[in-house]
Amino acid sequence: MSNFNEDLAEIQDLNLTYLLVAQRLLKADYTMALMRLKIDDAMGSQLLSLSTRQLGQLARNNQFLFRLCLEDSEQVSQLVDNERDQGMGGIHASLLMATVTPITSRPAAEAR
Repeated sequence: MSNFNEDLAEIQDLNLTYLLVAQRLLKADYTMALMRLKIDDAMGSQLLSLSTRQLGQLARNNQFLFRLCLEDSEQVSQLVDNERDQGMGGIHASLLMATVTPITSRPAAEAR
């Protein structure tokens, strides 16, 4: 049971770290942060409006609040198994990540 509690604590720590970094990115360069976080304007505004208490409350979840941008194992292979990489890994990763569809807010009718 102790491993479960440790895993849960680590997930919650990661969630809080993610939320704090997301807020910091949004405050520094809102438009760039929306692209990097792959969120829409409504989600960006919502994250910025959260207090520290609310961030902590949201982070205390047993699920990750973020998702991996790489959608399949082929994308991972493309990033790590590129034999021709000559210092271009960062650019290649950026291009690959840019193709991932951003998470958008659901319309009000779907949210019910």
